[in-house]
Amino acid sequence: MEDQKDQTCDFYRTDPNLPQRFNNPDCFHGYRVKKSHPLYQTWNQTYGSRKPTVHEMPTQFKVTSHQFSELQLQSGMYQDHGFNTAIERSKVMVSTETQNKRFQLQHLHRYGNQSKEHH
Repeated sequence: MEDQKDQTCDFYRTDPNLPQRFNNPDCFHGYRVKKSHPLYQTWNQTYGSRKPTVHEMPTQFKVTSHQFSELQLQSGMYQDHGFNTAIERSKVMVSTETQNKRFQLQHLHRYGNQSKEHH
């Protein structure tokens, strides 16, 4: 006798247009248990490692319209052609020594070559 698998329609009233994959949860593959330390095991890892059962499968399937996506494909993505007023900063890292030299030069430029000791 052949091992018969449970189907969602055997337990619940399902939509007649329900895709076959939702009526047969055994068709979902790729669930494996990745061994990790129990202290660091999350609930999502535990729940996601199990194959779905007929009790977790949807009983209805409603198709959404792709009208917006089709329009986007025809017209292309939005491009901002506005005036850029942001200051672009260098993406190159500056060493601390260079920053100190810049600070000293700025200080000299602002205050001149004044001695720190005042008599």
